[in-house]
Amino acid sequence: MLDPLAFRVRPRTLDDILGQEDLVGPNGFLRRSVEKKSPVSMILFGPPGTGKTTIAEAYARSMGIHFIRLNAVTTDKKEMVEAIGSAKLYGHAIIIMDEVHRLDKTKQDLLLPYVENGTFFLVGATTANPYIAINRAIRSRCRLLEIKPLSDEDVVEGLKRATHDPKGLKDSISVTDEGYRYIAKLSGGDLRFALNMLEVASIQFNGSRPITEEDLATIERVPNYAMDKNEEEHYDSVSALQKSVRGSDVDGALYYLARLCIAEDLDSIKRRLLVTAYEDIGLANPSAVQRCQLAIEAAEQVGFPEAVIPLGFTVCELCLSPKSKAANNAIHAAMDLAASRPFQVQDYLKLTPVNRAEEDKYPYDRPDLWEKIQNLPDFLKEMKFYKPNAMSKSSYEKALNDNYERMVKQGRSNDLASLKKKKTLS
Repeated sequence: MLDPLAFRVRPRTLDDILGQEDLVGPNGFLRRSVEKKSPVSMILFGPPGTGKTTIAEAYARSMGIHFIRLNAVTTDKKEMVEAIGSAKLYGHAIIIMDEVHRLDKTKQDLLLPYVENGTFFLVGATTANPYIAINRAIRSRCRLLEIKPLSDEDVVEGLKRATHDPKGLKDSISVTDEGYRYIAKLSGGDLRFALNMLEVASIQFNGSRPITEEDLATIERVPNYAMDKNEEEHYDSVSALQKSVRGSDVDGALYYLARLCIAEDLDSIKRRLLVTAYEDIGLANPSAVQRCQLAIEAAEQVGFPEAVIPLGFTVCELCLSPKSKAANNAIHAAMDLAASRPFQVQDYLKLTPVNRAEEDKYPYDRPDLWEKIQNLPDFLKEMKFYKPNAMSKSSYEKALNDNYERMVKQGRSNDLASLKKKKTLS
């Protein structure tokens, strides 16, 4: 059985790497490292199909150093001990560790002393954010290098190389320029995806004529979004959706919503839209918050693909609505204080106060006094968690703010007996 095309046409040295000019270009870090014959341990992180492991192997070959490739998921402790022994024989070696963020503590403890004393150099590859997913002990001993998605031009160049390469398709097919660009556009910077699509096309079409964009559309029409819930791109898209709504960018929000809809990730969409509605629109437009809930319920009822209609509706409304974070900021300010300084509830606010005179008990029958009662203890009575949004353009929120300012001006008291004497209930 032949190796996949993506494996057969791998670059051998840094000179063959596509893109990543900031790393492999004339002034790139990896290029300088090779020129000075000064290998370093590093973590290469970035989206799938951008060449992280390929770059690691090309770096080792360019450096002229023996390398061993392992996988943090499938490699057991015995294999790691054997790899370390092999590295010792060569004096200097590079261990390339795929999925490096999946190393458990036992495997990390095994590797770290040898990385520190220079027995080998560790080059890890991962799709995860290294600042979140990789243990600090590993991270602190490695240079973190971001591998970025390839441009469409780089992907097209990679496809052409594979078409002509003696180890690749050996000119057994030809593809129109529009066909190459179509694959590149769908790939989203993932060369592995692009090469796999090219290989499928080479099998499906016999090479009697150039393969066109229309031919390729019969193979794949859906863009290659890395939307698996375990991938960084998924969380980035969810984050970008909320930030676009917050910034009232309806076109940006619709785009990121569309990405999540293509992945049919309704759970993430509904959670993020509800949080966004309450957090960023909030008191400026409560009715829009309610309609967001209704739109989500409608999306759940109809399912995909029709679910995009109510979801698109609520995203447009949330984007174009007035915004207010006043309520969100208020609860977080209260949470911060409550977590740092606990205190007893006032006696007259307790469910069942003990040994308290009748005139000092909470006046359940006097609604005219309720907004005049001090609910916070004396040391917090001047604390203001809620800060009105003075820039609000919402008539509703302005009315709330006016009411708030009226009560602040009026003041509150913990002398219930005196409050009860000032006015009788009419």
